[in-house]
Amino acid sequence: MASTYYLGTFIQSRSQTNLEIVKHGTIHVSDGIIRSIHRVGEDYSESDSLLPPSQLLRMLGYDITEPLTIWEIPENHFLFPGLIDTHIHASQYPNLGLFGKTTLLEWLNKYTYPLESSLTDPVRAKRVYTQCVNRSLQNGTTTAAYYATQSARSTNILTDVLINLGQRGFVGRCAMDSDLQPESYRDESPKAAVHDTKVCVAYCKEADKSGRVRGIITPRFAPSCSRDALRGLGRLLADGEKDGLLCQTHISENKREVALVKGLFPECSSYAEVYDTYNLLTPRTVLAHGVHLTEEEVELIKSKGSGVSHCPTSNMALGSGNMWVRRLLDKGVKVGLGTDVSGGHDVNVLEAARMACFASRSVAEGGKGERSKISVEEALWLATRGGAEVLGLKGKVGGLEVGMVWDAILVGLNGVPFNLCGEGDVNGAPNGIHHGGKGAKIGGKVDIFGWENWEEKVAKWLYSGDDRNIRAVWVGGKLVCRKM
Repeated sequence: MASTYYLGTFIQSRSQTNLEIVKHGTIHVSDGIIRSIHRVGEDYSESDSLLPPSQLLRMLGYDITEPLTIWEIPENHFLFPGLIDTHIHASQYPNLGLFGKTTLLEWLNKYTYPLESSLTDPVRAKRVYTQCVNRSLQNGTTTAAYYATQSARSTNILTDVLINLGQRGFVGRCAMDSDLQPESYRDESPKAAVHDTKVCVAYCKEADKSGRVRGIITPRFAPSCSRDALRGLGRLLADGEKDGLLCQTHISENKREVALVKGLFPECSSYAEVYDTYNLLTPRTVLAHGVHLTEEEVELIKSKGSGVSHCPTSNMALGSGNMWVRRLLDKGVKVGLGTDVSGGHDVNVLEAARMACFASRSVAEGGKGERSKISVEEALWLATRGGAEVLGLKGKVGGLEVGMVWDAILVGLNGVPFNLCGEGDVNGAPNGIHHGGKGAKIGGKVDIFGWENWEEKVAKWLYSGDDRNIRAVWVGGKLVCRKM
């Protein structure tokens, strides 16, 4: 059984407010699972960490005669759990940055529906999905909950792309049979909406026996679906409980949308109650946005155990407003982060994390008080463990613990050189990663001068980091992206 040993700095969220920083540690991974972790001060001393790798591993009791690979983590680099995107529309990727002056409902008709309906062309669909998933991986996203299109054929192409590229993901066919959508881009009937959803869920199960890529029930949002379609999707969700089948949809993103739902479903007291009425509000439900939830809705969502995907970037881009995240966290509602491409302009979950910080400051200044502000530690928790909990993966991914799956990223920061007069390497890149090959220089905007502590280095990464700082990505123990 081949093993991999990682020696160096690793960082993870232990709780919403506690970021664990291990400056010297070893992590043993076998068959994609973390088998053991050793930390300086617990299992060996600071001086022991200076031993040659093979000698250190032998001292820790590892059998280094077995087939193994050793990764030495260089200076100003660290291992971190893979980022988790709880809400992204792969089918909208080509429209990044295209929202003009529109708000949600106008944006859907002007930009979104025309693009999505064009992906019935399989060549075009594969091209779009491949680029989206590649970009997502390059930014360190190891798990993502994707919306595809209304077409089952197009949706199944996204499943194939995820399987081939190695990302962990949930793939949803947009169920949408109401006349809110153009006649050429909607389900023919409630029966067709449910049937095609079932077909796509089954396709995932058959195509990926490992369960890394799974189907997810996806009523686009309440106004997109008839009552019969919502009812049928609710039954499908209930039938899939033993398999852990999830549901994703939108809620209370925009004030006009909330008013639309009230007009379409007058028998329900709130947007959240619409989903609850049709048995779509469950512990396996992911609700995107939630900007304008009432107190009663928050209590209902909490009581049902549903999770919320916070999408601050698209909320700001489309003028939807800023969600009061602290209220949900204080109530014990599960919360993760979503990039919401292409309402959001970036597939980088780190961008969503820093925007969550900025949005929370706006909320605080708007009258909710200082405590409403989200810290660096909390933002990174939302990007990892929070997202894992929302997607039903708590204890499996989102952290670096014994028994968890090795979904991880290697982050590299720039060491600023002393020769600042135009001599030598302006990046000041440290020695490369020793993995049976040569190292590589790094780019990016995160400059480390040497006097920063690790908390400050992590804060710099959160606020200034981009895809250039992601040096390697592993999903299920497999190296799926490497830049060196």
